Amino acid sequence: MVAAIDIGNTSTVIGIYRKDALLADCRLTRSVQRSKDKIIAQIQSLLVKAGLNKKEIRGIGISSVVPDLTTIYRTISKTYFHLNPMIVSSKLDLGFTIHYDDPASLGSDRICSAAAGYHKYGGPLIIIDFGTATTYNVIGSQGDFLGGVIAPGIETSAISLYRRTANLPRIAGTKLQIPESVICTNTEQSIQAGVLRGALDAMAGMVARIKNELPMQEASRALVIATGGYSNRIAAQTQIIQHVEPALVLDGIRLIFDRVNNKRGI
Repeated sequence: MVAAIDIGNTSTVIGIYRKDALLADCRLTRSVQRSKDKIIAQIQSLLVKAGLNKKEIRGIGISSVVPDLTTIYRTISKTYFHLNPMIVSSKLDLGFTIHYDDPASLGSDRICSAAAGYHKYGGPLIIIDFGTATTYNVIGSQGDFLGGVIAPGIETSAISLYRRTANLPRIAGTKLQIPESVICTNTEQSIQAGVLRGALDAMAGMVARIKNELPMQEASRALVIATGGYSNRIAAQTQIIQHVEPALVLDGIRLIFDRVNNKRGI
């Protein structure tokens, strides 16, 4: 088994794989993961609920966009699992080319989603990750990472609106639902419509712009894949998104781990 750890800006997701099957997963908030003891307790709970033994885990892969948390999880990997983790970066043999001015500056979550997306669907792809940031990752027909876009995430936009105004309420989490009408008659629904329907319109426009920059043949074949915390909510409101893959980053960590360690003969 392999443990895949996706350390994001808002939360961390841990998944346990046996070959290509995701057996169990859990999400840890930022407040929990500042404590090694709390993280280990969450991992132990995950393993117990799934009926798994930590001794079965032969490897750990980590994708992280938060450097100080990378250090914490690296230490846990060594002290709790007694394993040296693989940290995803552009320096690994990924099997595809990253067409970024500085490949080292590309977020490891975007690398992982590209690897998993191409493995599942081939290319070309437009992978949209609705997380703390909304990222658009463009994958070529041969699996290369061509580039993309970074925009404020849905909840990031909503919380920023609350923090930078005197009287508007905080609308986040489960309160962020799409109202039926865009002409709203109360403040809460007005914010919901502005943030979520605004995100839908921004997504439609951005996908159209990306396709306009792709060669005509690739643009016509490009699949649009969604992942991240708001992917299901957004996908339910549009025909642009063709597939939703909530565990895409975890899948990518596992795939990259297998590729790297098979080459090492492990």
